[in-house]
Amino acid sequence: MTELLQTLTTTIAVGSLYALLALGYTLVYGVLKFINFAHSDIFVLGAWTTFTAANVLTDRLGINPTQSPWWGAVLILLLTIAVCATVGYLIERFAYRPLRKAPRLNVLITAIGVSLLLQNLGQLNGRVTVATDKDGRPTATLPFGSTPRSMPPLLPDLVLNETVLSQGTLAGGTQRGLVKLDQPLTMLDGRTYRIEFTRTADGQPRREVLALTATAGTFPPGTDLATQPRRSPAEVDGLPYSLIRSPRVPIMLVDVVIVAVAITLMLGLEFLVFRTRLGRAMRALSFNIENAALMGINVNAVISFTFVLGTALAAAAAFLYPLKYPGLNQPAHQIWVLLGLKAFIAAVVGGIGNIRGAVLGGFLIAGIEFFGTLYGDKLFISLGARPGLGTSLADVYVFSILILVLLVKPNGLLGSPVKEKV
Repeated sequence: MTELLQTLTTTIAVGSLYALLALGYTLVYGVLKFINFAHSDIFVLGAWTTFTAANVLTDRLGINPTQSPWWGAVLILLLTIAVCATVGYLIERFAYRPLRKAPRLNVLITAIGVSLLLQNLGQLNGRVTVATDKDGRPTATLPFGSTPRSMPPLLPDLVLNETVLSQGTLAGGTQRGLVKLDQPLTMLDGRTYRIEFTRTADGQPRREVLALTATAGTFPPGTDLATQPRRSPAEVDGLPYSLIRSPRVPIMLVDVVIVAVAITLMLGLEFLVFRTRLGRAMRALSFNIENAALMGINVNAVISFTFVLGTALAAAAAFLYPLKYPGLNQPAHQIWVLLGLKAFIAAVVGGIGNIRGAVLGGFLIAGIEFFGTLYGDKLFISLGARPGLGTSLADVYVFSILILVLLVKPNGLLGSPVKEKV
């Protein structure tokens, strides 16, 4: 049951990212009826822009990377959206608009070319250093370079549903690595326990965490309890502490922020498209561009706005992604291509051109990926296969559901067939 709930929380968080990215595909297709294959590279640009802006913020303002203020995250999000939206507008204006009446194949090839251009520009060796660490070594450059990086934390690594069991005063144990609590402790099997306290080191207060390594059981006050890392009795004696028990299914602050931001943007997009004049203009272009122009709609402006809106959603997903997965691969790495393909599959499965379908497809693809990994491995092990085989087939599950949906419902789960007069 614990694995099921943990997989469900991961599915919701990652599905929100897939849905945001899929919305960019479906918006452009809904208006222009072609796939913008450079969309996933806008996402990569947004992720690396987030990384660069975070390092510049901590470097120029002298902020500890592990203690970034909340307004810094908001500022970086807005900057990432601005950069990606600008690039999206330039791509539409100079790459796609001249080919608007050209054969679809020309536009497709151009989209692939723009994608390759963004990939290769991004991984050029950095020429300009924009941020350094305390030792003067560069932490962020422009262009981004071909070296994988680790995203500095913009949000605290908090578990929202953990329990503070008690607070009191620590005492040093009988030897190094042992501590004594002044209150009784009952440790349950399958749960982790830790002690948090603040001690002075090198004249500065330092927050420390000690994990209790004792087995399950009940311990009276004054019992020696083993910890990791190990501290000498003098280092912890007399310090106020908090005893914290981890939940069976942790709910991380990062996941809650991802879901909250994604839902807010999805609802905002729904309102924009179906409740505003601009949204009606977008839907009119989706029906027939020529007729929309005859009705007085500024076609170029609406199409440019659609591109900007789609890239802004990709930028928001790009900002959220490294918060959950801090390791950033080089801009041309295949993992980015695969991530873009999964978002594209989400849009197709849900019904390309359908906003609600893109959201549904995002959560469905994430569910297939993570639940397939969880139960697929158990199934293959029960059949005598080596452990890990089911996990390695996660992408196979995703592409299989694409084939299945297209065979049964070619227009996607929420898509509708397009009728053309002849």
